[in-house]
Amino acid sequence: MNKNQTVMVVDDDVNICEIIGLYLKKEGFDVVYANNGLKGIEIFKKSTPNIVVLDIMLPGADGWDVLREIRKTSSIPVIMLSAKGETFDKVLGLELGADDYMVKPFESKELVARIKAVLRRYEHKSSDTEEVVYPGLSINKSDYVVKINGEIVEMPPKELELLYFLASNPNKVYTREQLLEKVWDFDYFGDSRTVDVHVKRLREKLDVENVNWQLKTVWGVGYKFEVV
Repeated sequence: MNKNQTVMVVDDDVNICEIIGLYLKKEGFDVVYANNGLKGIEIFKKSTPNIVVLDIMLPGADGWDVLREIRKTSSIPVIMLSAKGETFDKVLGLELGADDYMVKPFESKELVARIKAVLRRYEHKSSDTEEVVYPGLSINKSDYVVKINGEIVEMPPKELELLYFLASNPNKVYTREQLLEKVWDFDYFGDSRTVDVHVKRLREKLDVENVNWQLKTVWGVGYKFEVV
């Protein structure tokens, strides 16, 4: 799986970069490094890595800014690193499109295992053409493109994936916890309100009249993509 795959490590701690790099190279990965946020953005655009390991506390531009820049053009996996374990940081990372989150200090072997797991999921998702179409709405998860009445609507990856999942399972109600498991697809520890935030943003974008579908709240339970 990891033949010719490149991991980009963005961390201002040179020792951490070197240790992570040693473990990754031992597993056959190529590794590129950046020690500040602005350099990370620059190297990302030049090296097109397969996955990014991104620290939050960075000079130049913090990890959130780097993640936002990555998500403007790419849906590749990003694993956030932080010395903080607060729920707020985890929720923010997920909302901005991170795929996993690790709190420092961590075992390098566990990080490598998570990198492999995230890459497997990403490759599996990318292997088939996945598209759901309804009147006035098309959601293509292969190309990460949503169109409303034929016009492309910009969406962060997790918003698109949430919409795709619900639209792929019309009229079925899911709890917030089920959606975190199905869409975020890893052991999530934190506040399920991140689902509410994503649904709210989706509703603001799904402004289509005279259609037979809607993103609906089932009070006390969760959400569903209702088709009538």
